Amino acid sequence: MVTKLKPPYVRKYSKRENIQIWLVDGEYIRKNIDEEFTNFGQHYRFKYIPKDEFWIDQEVQDQEYSFFIDHLFVEYHLMKEGKNYDDAITEADKVELQHRRKAKDDRKILLASKGLPDLNVVHLSLWKKLENGVSVWIVDGRLVRSLFDRDFTEGGHYHVYEFVPKDEVWIDDAIEENERRFVLLHELHEFNQMGKGMPYSKAHAESSKLELRCREHQDELHDALAAEGWS
Repeated sequence: MVTKLKPPYVRKYSKRENIQIWLVDGEYIRKNIDEEFTNFGQHYRFKYIPKDEFWIDQEVQDQEYSFFIDHLFVEYHLMKEGKNYDDAITEADKVELQHRRKAKDDRKILLASKGLPDLNVVHLSLWKKLENGVSVWIVDGRLVRSLFDRDFTEGGHYHVYEFVPKDEVWIDDAIEENERRFVLLHELHEFNQMGKGMPYSKAHAESSKLELRCREHQDELHDALAAEGWS
């Protein structure tokens, strides 16, 4: 018997240019439709999203909705015209950054004296320090996106993001607690595999597969995390 998927819609947020903007259950999408869905999306990036809709994960802070919507319109129109995703997201990121700067997020994270990133502002809470010396931090995802990388979502580490200290793994605070351990598993596995020399593309694909496996078989999550040094 094939299980019918439920619609992921939570509530309609707004409408612009005949586009319906929906808040959606990102956790449900990642478990049942597409593990690679992150903070937001549109049809030309994710074909399962209707052409006249934008989806925003309900988990992200509502203060970021306007940034994401501006980003999505640029990405949507460029890809509709035939631009590839890499070119479209580059232009969309530029527009998003302009709007983030108007919101003065960068002033919250820069040291007034030297203009250097103050990671104490980004760090919200230390989740755990592992026996291998790696610290797992819950971080302010909005500030990370505003200052460092517009495309930071869910989590990351220094093998992928040069702004993350060598001995740290970051988990976006937008990810709700009941989903954080799956994201943690992905990041730790990817971190460990890349530390052994595996290229990002392979490590990411392998980590996504492992994450999805544990989302579908939650009884395996504890042992999978232990295998990555989490106890």
